[in-house]
Amino acid sequence: MSNISAGIDAATASLRPAAVAQFFIPAAASLQERRPRTLKHGDTFAVFDYNGDALSGPGSPEGLYHRDTRYLSHLYLTINGQRPMLLSSTLRDDNATLTCDLTNPDLFDDRGKLVMGHDLIHLRRSRFLWNDRCYERVAVRNYDERRQHVRIQIAFQADFADLFEVRGTARAKRGRDLPAVIEPACILLSYIGLDDRKRSTRLSFVPEPSEIRSDLVTYDFELDRHESRSLFITIGCDQTSADQPAHYSFFLALRDARRALRASSSRAALIATSNEIFNEVSRRSVSDLYMLMTDTAEGPYPYAGIPWFSTVFGRDALITAHQTLWLDPEIARGVLCHLAANQAANVDPASDAEPGKILHEVRYGEMAELGEVPFRRYYGSVDSTPLFVMLAGDYLKRTSDLATIERLMPHIEAALTWIDEYGDRDGDGFVEYGRLTEEGLINQAWKDSHDSVFHADGTLARGPIAIAEVQAYVYGAWLSALEIFRRIGKPERAASFLARAEALRRAFDISFFDEELGTYVLALDGDKRPCRVRSSNAGHALFTGIAYPERAAQIARTLMSASSFCGWGIRTLPSTEARYNPMSYHNGSVWPHDNAMIASGLARYGYRTEAARIFEGLFAAASYIELRRLPELLCGMPRQRARGPTFYPVACSPQAWAAAAPLSLLQSCLGLGFDPDGMQISFNLPQLPSFLDEVILRHLWIGSGSADVAIRGSGRQVVVDVIDRRGNVQVLTTA
Repeated sequence: MSNISAGIDAATASLRPAAVAQFFIPAAASLQERRPRTLKHGDTFAVFDYNGDALSGPGSPEGLYHRDTRYLSHLYLTINGQRPMLLSSTLRDDNATLTCDLTNPDLFDDRGKLVMGHDLIHLRRSRFLWNDRCYERVAVRNYDERRQHVRIQIAFQADFADLFEVRGTARAKRGRDLPAVIEPACILLSYIGLDDRKRSTRLSFVPEPSEIRSDLVTYDFELDRHESRSLFITIGCDQTSADQPAHYSFFLALRDARRALRASSSRAALIATSNEIFNEVSRRSVSDLYMLMTDTAEGPYPYAGIPWFSTVFGRDALITAHQTLWLDPEIARGVLCHLAANQAANVDPASDAEPGKILHEVRYGEMAELGEVPFRRYYGSVDSTPLFVMLAGDYLKRTSDLATIERLMPHIEAALTWIDEYGDRDGDGFVEYGRLTEEGLINQAWKDSHDSVFHADGTLARGPIAIAEVQAYVYGAWLSALEIFRRIGKPERAASFLARAEALRRAFDISFFDEELGTYVLALDGDKRPCRVRSSNAGHALFTGIAYPERAAQIARTLMSASSFCGWGIRTLPSTEARYNPMSYHNGSVWPHDNAMIASGLARYGYRTEAARIFEGLFAAASYIELRRLPELLCGMPRQRARGPTFYPVACSPQAWAAAAPLSLLQSCLGLGFDPDGMQISFNLPQLPSFLDEVILRHLWIGSGSADVAIRGSGRQVVVDVIDRRGNVQVLTTA
């Protein structure tokens, strides 16, 4: 994914043992076992258990985080000294609020006498995030036939751990905790880091608690029959004072949070189908995308995923934006503009920065500020820069928004220059990667774990490495540059990019295609020796169109073979390869975004049946998953009848490009395209997967108009009907 997540090179690790933990995501605590509830708004996210608690302990990822620091590490509610029993724990369909319904267990006195039977007191915890704060309402109702004394206690702690500490990095030294500031209805917990920055957590309570301590508040309620009471908690990150009482702010913030979610998600086209389970999948996908969206000064930007990647990542956002161009092009505009504003201008080996290079990752925590991890503003991805140019060209094709592209031209030019002057390190026409310091990421393509690039015998490849899919992205970047320069009235420059694209295509075919393997090799190592390994990377050559048409059939067969396609999707590595492990991060797992990109490529070359098989596999996986939410990745175990998928223990969920995958797969199967200058929406050789008989798309906007369209299966044919249109929009179908 977006960081080294399966360790680092063993030889390097033996020299620098402390570095292992910096970039490593330990699997000591399985997120799948915890099945946490997640919330996010802006730069704040939270991970809770089913009861709505955050339980501290070794390996626990739970808590409230703000800008890569955990501002609340423990939150634990009890009733009369006991943990309540769970009734239900649900996220709203739009992810706006978490609601946990709880009840009391059997409660006994000190002599073991039953003093309150179970299921008499109902507690409802309603919680959401808004503007750097966590808001909660706890409603307590007595359903007993007699008066009851109810004691609610809420314990809490704030460890102010850096996100990389939570992930397992041991630090030789930390900052210092300040004494708690306790007032009648609020507590201020603070920490001064080694970066000399003060970070504070403010907990405010309404009504005033019966007792308040630095780590615990107590409420004593006397509740008559069927009487209810409520208490409100506001947890603010770096909020030194309360704006207004917690009960007022709860309802006002809830209103604003829901309005903001409705406003942002209203840009998206609406999807309704004949399959109610897929409707749940698509609704959750859209809701997750807009929950992960953060408003930057340049526009909306999808953060990569929760819990480990809730920040700006270049590659992830560029791919997510591409997958959702048909749904909401405003996402692509925000991503392009924000990445342009943060484009590298100088050479800085510590951050792997070079002029024109597009951002990989931004971190705001104490460890990043101090340089204990290199990710404060880090540029160590080889693919973000060509993907940036690709997205700019595809955004222009989707919207015809020439004004935005003209504003971005200095950044597009700088990115193209980087590909030439820095990306192609040895002048052979291919783009290679290699870190500039020992602290940087070893592998800098999307499969960035230390063992993801190797030779047929399993020997790790030595760099600089020219990975297959990056050459495909560069090809796509040249074609996008062709379109951009043609549109801005520079035909000579446009022609030069066409020539470069064709030259790269020929060279790629000669150096990367392997007849015996039936596909493209994984990479060329630093000695230009091919890594003769079958992998999903080859599917990205279909995605951008660099593959010659005569190669497509072989590649499709290889990708869809039994060793590669496990039933849930295409594995990152087929079972025939030396380092295959279906439980690994990149060497045999199934990634939804990878599959969506491959399916898009298969559809490009006319293999919609194969694209539909991938769609069906991932949909089947989602149907087994709680909330119908596809995670970052799944284990690549073979699909078996009447059994669900095998989960990867530390997969992020939600994850932006995983959320976008079902939406992209739908577009690929339908052959959905746009011509804004001609005001045309097209469906090229549409095909419905086996689980869908009908798809209705509403508010497919193009230019100043939009259309509502129904796509229905009719025997072996797919029929496209226009339900409604606004403006001079044409809908075309090719069979």
